[in-house]
This record gives sequence, C-alpha cells and structure tokens, in this order.
Amino acid sequence: MDNQITIWTLFKLIGSLALLMYGMKSMSESLQKMAGPQLRHVLQAMTKNRFIGTITGAFVTASVQSSTATTVMTVSFVNAGLLTLAQAISIIMGANIGTTFTAWIMSAGFSFNITDFVWPAFFIGIILIYSKKRKIVGDFLFGVAFLLLGLGTLKATGSAIDFTQYPAVMNFFGSFGDNYGSYLLFLLIGGILTFCVQSSAAIMAITMTLCGTGVLPIYLGIALVMGENIGTTITSNIAALTANTQARRAAFAHLFFNCFGVVWMLIVFRPFINFVCGLWGYPTGDDATPEALAQHALLLPFILATFHTGFNIINTAILIWFIPVIEKIACTVISGKKKATGEEEEEEGKLKFISGGILATPELSVLEARKEIQLFGERTQRMFGMVIDLINEDNDEKFVKLFSRIEKYEGISDNMELEIAKYLDEVSDNHLSDETKASIRAMLREISEIESIGDSCYNLARTLNRKKQNNEQFIEKQTGHIHQMFNLTNDALTQMNIMLNGRKATLDVNRSFNIENEINNYRNQLKNQNINDVNNHVYTYAIGTMYMDIINECEKLGDYIVNVVEARMGTRQKEA
Repeated sequence: MDNQITIWTLFKLIGSLALLMYGMKSMSESLQKMAGPQLRHVLQAMTKNRFIGTITGAFVTASVQSSTATTVMTVSFVNAGLLTLAQAISIIMGANIGTTFTAWIMSAGFSFNITDFVWPAFFIGIILIYSKKRKIVGDFLFGVAFLLLGLGTLKATGSAIDFTQYPAVMNFFGSFGDNYGSYLLFLLIGGILTFCVQSSAAIMAITMTLCGTGVLPIYLGIALVMGENIGTTITSNIAALTANTQARRAAFAHLFFNCFGVVWMLIVFRPFINFVCGLWGYPTGDDATPEALAQHALLLPFILATFHTGFNIINTAILIWFIPVIEKIACTVISGKKKATGEEEEEEGKLKFISGGILATPELSVLEARKEIQLFGERTQRMFGMVIDLINEDNDEKFVKLFSRIEKYEGISDNMELEIAKYLDEVSDNHLSDETKASIRAMLREISEIESIGDSCYNLARTLNRKKQNNEQFIEKQTGHIHQMFNLTNDALTQMNIMLNGRKATLDVNRSFNIENEINNYRNQLKNQNINDVNNHVYTYAIGTMYMDIINECEKLGDYIVNVVEARMGTRQKEA
C-alpha cells in the first residue's frame, strides 16, 4: 500500500510539473502572438546604446515570460542582419534580468493558495477561446490558469510528503556536505536538468519545492539555480548552429555571460547567500537550528527569487561596461569562415536565413522568410546583370561560360521559390493573426513573381544564345534600343529591391509604375518600328524576330516586377 502511495505521489508531482511547463509555454506563446510584431519593432528600435538595449531585453523577456524566446529572437535578428553583435549582447543581458520575474510569480504561488484564482481564469478563457477575435487572449488565460494550477498542485503535493518516511531520499540529499564539491555537483545537475527539460521555470519550481519541504538546503538549492542559468543558454546555442557567424557569436556571448557570473558568484558564494537570507530574516550559521529552519520555510521561495534577481542584476552591472571586450572574445572563439570569392560565392544558391527551421514564434519565422525574399530579389537582379554582360560578350568561350552561369541561376531561382514556399506553408500551419496570414499570402505571390523574373532572364539568355548559334548580328540601332530597354528594366529591378529591403524612406512607389509605363510605351514604339524596318529590308525577318523576342521578354519582366511591388504594397500599407 505504501508503495502504491509513493508511485501515485510521484506521478502527481511529475504531472503537476508537466502542467506548469505547459502553462508557461502556452502563456509565453500567446503573449508572443499578441505582441510579436510590436516586440520586433521594439527590439530593432530600442538598441541605440548598451543601457537601452539591456532595459529593452529585460522588458521584452518579462512581457513574454521567456528568456529563451528573447534570446532565440535576438539570435534570429543578428542572423538577419537587423542587430549588431554588440546590440544583441546588451539585449541578452537584459533578458537574464527579465526572466527572474518568473521566479517571483512562483514564489508568490508557494506562499499562499494561488489555485483560488485558477477557476475564474478557466471560465473566462474558454469563453474567449470560442470568440474568434479574442482566441489568443483566451489561450493566454488558459496558460496562466494551467501555470497556477501546476504550481498549486506541486506545492500541495510537496508539502503533504513527509520525507522522513523515505530514508533513501533523506540519505541521498544528506550525503552532500556543505562544501564547494557539492555546490559544483548541484550546479552541474541544474544545468543538465534545464537542458533536458528546456524549461528553467520547471527547474526553479522543483528547487522551490525541495527547499520548501526542508529536503534541500538553501545553499544547494541556489547552486541548482546557478546551474539553470547556464543550462538555459543551450537553447540559443542550438538555434544558432545553422545560423551565420554573427548569430553563433551572439549565442556564445550568452553562454560566456552566464558562465562568468557563476565563476565570480562561487568566489563569494556563502557570504552573498547569507546576505540574501539576512534580508528576509532567514536563519544561517549557528541560528540555523532545525526548528528555526522549519519555522521560516515559507521564506525560501522568496530567498531563491531574490538571489536569482540580485545575481543577474549585479552580473549585468559588472559586464555591461565590457560589452566590446565580450564581443572581441566571441569573435576570437568563433572565427568567421572564409567566404568563397566571386562566382563560387554567388553560385552557392543556398537559403541564408531560414535554413534553421521554424521558429517558436510565427511572426519571427515570417521575418526570416521576408529576409530570404530580399535575397531572392537581389539574386534575380544579379542574374539580369549577367544577361546584360552576355549581349556584350564577343568571346565564344566566355559567352558559353556566362550562359552556363545564367542557366545555373535559373535552377537556383526555381529551388528558392520551392523552399521558401514550403517554409511559409509550414509557418501557416500555426495559429496566426489575420495580419500575419495576409503577409504570408502576399509573400507567396512575391516569390512566384520573382521566380518568373528569373525565367524571363533565362529566356533572354536563350534568345541571345540562339542568335549566337545562328551567327546573326543586331544592327547598331537594334543594339542601342536593347540597351535602353535593359536600362529601364534594370532600373525597375533596382526599385523593386529597394522596396523589398524595406527602405521606405527612399522608395517612390510611383517610380515603379512609371518605369513600367515607359517600358510598355517603348515596347509598342519598337514593335511598330520593327515592322517598318523588316518591310524596308533594314534587317532580316529572322533577326527582327529575335530582336522583338528580347524586347517583349523585357516587357513581361517589367510586369512581373510590378506584380511584386503590388504584393508588397498590400502588406506594407497594413504595417505602416
């Protein structure tokens, strides 16, 4: 019977912990969905100096209740080139402070019967979930309710256990002495557990339960919390594995920051903890009799929360002055790979921003896809530049080599369209806001039109190759007209890429439409003139056909460019 009770209690502890983790995850994701675009703008705008960046990181993390979300978001921004490494380091420092807010929520949950607030939250939440416009708010309330219910159940179950009836448990924790060897071991255990469960909140809850029941001494409990600080950095480092060099450096800086804090804390470990305990009137030293410790057991969750906050604030206050040094260390440890030069770099054709998979927050995934589309647009303009070079190339060997590169770029264009579309399709499987859904629809249209631009560039190259194979030559007047049409088309591509890169201050949308009108009018003018020139035997019908194939293809290419502009204008107007 005792064995059955033990197993049931164990499942109750594990289940309440799972409920807490699910509640924290649901609450965090709901907050990120509600504030995703705003948080994106906040992180990009409020990083003018290290102090504002730190405050921003703390604010964002406290808002979304997840330091992991903030650090992964920051690493993603560094990968996308939206933040510098120094800015990212300051935000991550702030995230370490912001995440301590979770510990205070938990300490409150362990100090009184917090489950009293659960049932109204469930009731209001289910009403909002069935309301289409307020579904995310309902998800948030359910997350809060699950979090509080998990905390309350964990507290009640832990308090009901009389660990003196379990000699094996008491002997296990009693076997660890009050020495640095034990501190280091529990620090390691805390790091491993946090890495395994991917939730520092869960480890904090376990620590508060063990300390509150008198099983775990406060010194070993705080060692677990310190280990959790290191374990939580693993997620951002894993997220950065497939990112670029700067993103990996940002993730390493997070690890370095927390490890440095643990090192200096171990030096002043006991005096610092005794000071924190003294703030709450918790007995230490000779005053720490079993009766006194039991009498003040309710203070332990608050002591853990105070230590967590104080440790991270002091660590940030020390290291914020050395951000340039941390940046240099990160650059030294993670040296950039040598970039391929010239043709090799251009022809890799790999996705740069979304190779790491779907992010936890759909809004961030959309941001990365948008950056990939910017790269897609730049590659198609580079491809068009090769077409311009092709018409000017007289050397047969160089002509063949250049045509082969254009052909390869056409394959890259097809692949990029498929990969980005697949990624956006995976993102759309998440619960998205109407704004994000509209953005994804517009982006799908953009990549389709950009791929068509790549097809047009390849068609132009094929026409020029056919002319080369037939030993035909354009007359000087035709060559001049083609170059003028190419200049108009390249100008349109430039305007499109300015818009895709989001430089709205320098973008005149009407310019794109005006260029398209110029292309159309010029095509009509050359079409009529071509008929007259062929009839007057200025050049042959065959060369006239190839000439007009090029002119008409440029006009089609201009239409695709306008379609991209129109698709992006719809999303930009909503975001503005």
